[in-house]
Amino acid sequence: MPRILALIVLLGLASLSHAIDTDASVPMKAVKVGTHSYYIEGLAGQASSENQGFMSNAGFVVTRDGVVVFDSLGTVPLARKMLGLIRSTTSKPVRRVIVSHYHADHFYGLQVFKEAGAEIWAHRNARGLTTTEQARERFAQRKQDLFPWVDENTRLLEADVYLDGDTDFSMGGVHFAIRHVGPAHSAEDLAMFVKEDGVLYAGDLVFKGRVPFVGDADSRAWLDSLDKLTAMKPRVMVPGHGAVSRSPARDLALTRDYLTYLRSEIGKAVAEMEPFEEAYARIDWSRFSGLPAFEAANRSNAYNTYLLMERELLAQ
Repeated sequence: MPRILALIVLLGLASLSHAIDTDASVPMKAVKVGTHSYYIEGLAGQASSENQGFMSNAGFVVTRDGVVVFDSLGTVPLARKMLGLIRSTTSKPVRRVIVSHYHADHFYGLQVFKEAGAEIWAHRNARGLTTTEQARERFAQRKQDLFPWVDENTRLLEADVYLDGDTDFSMGGVHFAIRHVGPAHSAEDLAMFVKEDGVLYAGDLVFKGRVPFVGDADSRAWLDSLDKLTAMKPRVMVPGHGAVSRSPARDLALTRDYLTYLRSEIGKAVAEMEPFEEAYARIDWSRFSGLPAFEAANRSNAYNTYLLMERELLAQ
């Protein structure tokens, strides 16, 4: 019996070691989009074992005094690989990480940058989000679906600094405008504009070339937030998902048009007390049905918008 027990312990330690030492093998590169600005583009599709959870974008800005990172990707191995790309670009230390929002694919890699000495910034609406029941359920799901890239050694970190709202700062001669653009995709949405480069890191307010994930977001506020992004007049925009945009006005229009159509059609159904299933079958989705993520996202987007607009109607 002791030998069997020892064997079980050894196997468990070997499995743990494998999880700790696992490196991301998915292709990843840093693309320069401004004099100081870079972005890393996630793979298409939903988070899975095949893409190792690499399905969202992140970015970093190199100044003469240090590096500012925007989002940390969705696993520790991905963040470690991202840090390696930063190290191959500059020897400057990573001083700050701006978290666009606390969805798993954007912040699970924070511990890598924290261990490298960075300070984590997020909006105050993110305070405590790592300790909610929803966060625990999502963490359990990610450990199951993305093991060994997400495991018990993944730590869900809170921010070091919580911002009350719009915040400007400079580092190494580069000027940054952090804007609270939520509640939209989430209550804590932050965008980052690099003034010298004209580069806007938009987070998940923008899904380029695909149907956005609306979830339980406030779609009416989301539309207002898109106006805030447009007012910055970026030359280049890094969306939360999809390729970099060098025509930001056009690509902002896709997200805006989808949300506007969604609210218009679902709003009619709610006003006429039409059951959701009947409304969904009746609505002509052909304008968007050919876009990536339509099958995965559209029905839940429509249903959650139906519930949202019912609440809006009752509040009138």
